[in-house]
Amino acid sequence: MTRKHWAVGLTLLGLLAGPTAQAGDMPEYELVIRNQQFVPSTLKAPANTKFKVRVTNEDRTPAEFESSDFNREKIVTPGNTVTVFIGPLDKGQYRFFDDFHQDTARGVLIVE
Repeated sequence: MTRKHWAVGLTLLGLLAGPTAQAGDMPEYELVIRNQQFVPSTLKAPANTKFKVRVTNEDRTPAEFESSDFNREKIVTPGNTVTVFIGPLDKGQYRFFDDFHQDTARGVLIVE
């Protein structure tokens, strides 16, 4: 293999590794659905920053992590985890809920 081929290979490898390295810098939060409630029911996140929330459903029924305030909805089947990307958001309070269990599963995202 020539130097030119090595250089092209290393450049491509760097391009592929770039987004992965940056993704590790993104703030990540854990949220559990247990007994048709969010645990914790309050999350705090930084303003003007994209972040991810890993939602794990420990219940035996499907759940739907949803927010009209920050425009996200994602079904979480029993025993599984989904990742929801949120933001960047302005400072404020944003409500979220389980659309299948609105009477018990509610929470708030506080962006500071």
